[in-house]
Amino acid sequence: MTAILTPVLALIIWTLIVWLWMYATRIPAMKKAGIEPQAAIHPGALSALPTNARVVADNYNHLLEQPVIFYALVFYSHLAGVADPLNIGLAWGYVALRIAHSIAQIILQKVMVRFPLFVLSTILLIVIAIRNLIAL
Repeated sequence: MTAILTPVLALIIWTLIVWLWMYATRIPAMKKAGIEPQAAIHPGALSALPTNARVVADNYNHLLEQPVIFYALVFYSHLAGVADPLNIGLAWGYVALRIAHSIAQIILQKVMVRFPLFVLSTILLIVIAIRNLIAL
C-alpha cells in the first residue's frame, strides 16, 4: 500500500539533484559576472547571469510549485485508500514527465518541448484528483 509513496521520494530526490545542479552553475556564474552574494537579495540582480545558469534556478522553482499539488494528491490517495495500480502508474508518469520537463528546460532550453510536458503532467494530476473524488 505504500508503493504510491515511492514516486514522491523519487521527485524529492530529483528536486534535490536540481538544487545541487543550480548551485554548481549559479555560484561560478556569479563569480564570473562579478556579482556579490549580497546582491542576490534582489532577484533582478541575477538577471545578468547567463541563460544556462538561470534556467536551472527557474526549474528548481518550478519543482517547488506544481509538485506541491502532486504531493498532496499522493498523500491523500495513500490515506484514503485510493493507492491502486492506476494511481501508482499515474504518479510515476507524473514524475517521469517532471524529469523530462527539467531536461527540456535546462538542457534543451526549448519552450515548445517543455510546454507539452507541463500540460501532460497537469492532466495526470487532474486524472488522479478526479479518481480520488470519484472514490469518495
